[in-house]
Amino acid sequence: MKAEPLILAVGANGRFAGLVIPELVRRAARVRGMVRRAENEDKARASGAAEIAIADLRNPESLDRAVRGVDGIFYIGPAFEPDESQMGLNMLRAARKAGVRRFVFSSVIHPTLHLDNHFPKASVEAAVCSSGLEYVVLQPATFYQNLESGWRKVLEQHEFAEPFSKKARVARVDYRDVAEVAAIGLTEDRLSYGTFELCAEGLPNREDIARVMSEVLGTQVAAAEPTFEDWAANANLHYDVRQTRSLRKMYDYYGKYGATGNSLTLRSILGREPRTLHQYVLGLAAQAKSLAA
Repeated sequence: MKAEPLILAVGANGRFAGLVIPELVRRAARVRGMVRRAENEDKARASGAAEIAIADLRNPESLDRAVRGVDGIFYIGPAFEPDESQMGLNMLRAARKAGVRRFVFSSVIHPTLHLDNHFPKASVEAAVCSSGLEYVVLQPATFYQNLESGWRKVLEQHEFAEPFSKKARVARVDYRDVAEVAAIGLTEDRLSYGTFELCAEGLPNREDIARVMSEVLGTQVAAAEPTFEDWAANANLHYDVRQTRSLRKMYDYYGKYGATGNSLTLRSILGREPRTLHQYVLGLAAQAKSLAA
């Protein structure tokens, strides 16, 4: 890879690709942020993107323009979309056509599960592995960042709620650690042609998470177990009926089986301990305190 590689970051205005961009910049890469709408350009630039490409994953011609001249691509697709697989295949086709060298795909842990936010990624993974590109497939667990959606209720009502069993154990990860791995994959050789399960240490259930929140906040936080209907009514979801049904199916699975994973791979790649749940909650609390000041 050349001294200052040009990397396309798909979804550069989003919560997760927006974490990858600073890691790439830190490694002396130049980032072209791909956004769907022009009004998202400022957010992508604020994350560190030096260039902007406006493109749509459903529009192959726009993708051809977006990938022109890039050395590598970071790709994360939109979950719960009915054509999620096709969008990933469109991106991969554009990469191959343009002669892109490296392709890092942020997939999901256990992509073969028949869940609507898991299984569509399996076909993209298969295409990536047979693409002829120098690929890296990332399989992250549930993101710590998802805790933010319930944080206001934690602060105001001292209750942490998710719509499945509070005893179910779920592997989680800080996406900042995933972002660091993605940047390594796009700027170094050591992860090439690998598929990596990425999890933080431990398999906390919701009672464990509430206990950490109680410790950090200095007040008792309860682990709540609402029905999906009650939870969805207060979750401000921007999903249609089909997407909401898919989300419910995912939570039903978590309630029955949990969602397990192992931290060994992430620790090995980073050469340090992955960020912990306690550290993440400390960050949320510090942010809340700063905003209240």
